[in-house]
Amino acid sequence: MGGWRDMPVEALEQQYSPSRWSPRLDSEAVIQAHLEATAAGTQRARAGAQTSLHVPYGDGDREKLDIYFPAEPAGAFPALVYIHGGYWQCLSKDESGFAAPPLVSQGVAVVAVGYDIAPKGHMDAMVLQVRRSLAFLVRRYSGIRGLYLCGHSAGAHLAAMVLATDWTEYGVVPDIKGAVLVSGVYDLEPILHTYVNDALNMSREVAQRNSPMLCVPSAAPVSCEVLVAVAQHDSPEFRRQSQEYGQALRAAGWSVSLLDLAGVDHFDIIEKLSEESYVLTQVILNMISRA
Repeated sequence: MGGWRDMPVEALEQQYSPSRWSPRLDSEAVIQAHLEATAAGTQRARAGAQTSLHVPYGDGDREKLDIYFPAEPAGAFPALVYIHGGYWQCLSKDESGFAAPPLVSQGVAVVAVGYDIAPKGHMDAMVLQVRRSLAFLVRRYSGIRGLYLCGHSAGAHLAAMVLATDWTEYGVVPDIKGAVLVSGVYDLEPILHTYVNDALNMSREVAQRNSPMLCVPSAAPVSCEVLVAVAQHDSPEFRRQSQEYGQALRAAGWSVSLLDLAGVDHFDIIEKLSEESYVLTQVILNMISRA
């Protein structure tokens, strides 16, 4: 059969250590550069946009949103909801506004979502928090016309879980017109056998019920377009996961495209969203303009 189940633990851990696959920098340096780039980009975004920061969508310390409003909102406006990565155990919304400048200048709001990371947060709770944040956004901001999810790494997993939401219990159905899933993990079972689960402490049952691969909605929404993006220098396992999740969505009738981005790794694939000329920035703007 082959695949991840046959890998020695050391090989599996390497596959699920994105920082070990970057040709730019060594493992520690690429993570440090990522923290610095996203933090600096967020500071620039906050300085240059109209914002509402730390908007609570619940009672928890991290249950807050940062909202970057369009430069000239003409009545209703679309919103890109950004869900940060960090392997469900680091980063926050406070480094998650770096993608705002090219979008707000084109009339798109950007919303950075905070959620409880491990060890305080556990997987079921994180998924629920992100879902609740979307429901809150729809109720609170009637000016939003169309939501677009964008998640990176662990955030792409959480965004994919949002696509699998049964919204009946939330009393509202967000108008999700698109999702951009960047270098994500869509089957959590391999993670159980790596260091990543030390902080998450997931059981097999928790991993299965929170694996987007295992809960692809069979009723695909007509108006939602999904882009699954992966980096040339993501690990083979990350690349496999993206390809297989995209195929599973397509088989269920979803409108899906797969974008394999050359010349980038797991980190700069998302950092470059601060640049208007970056191909993924342009793809997002085109997706929104088509809706």
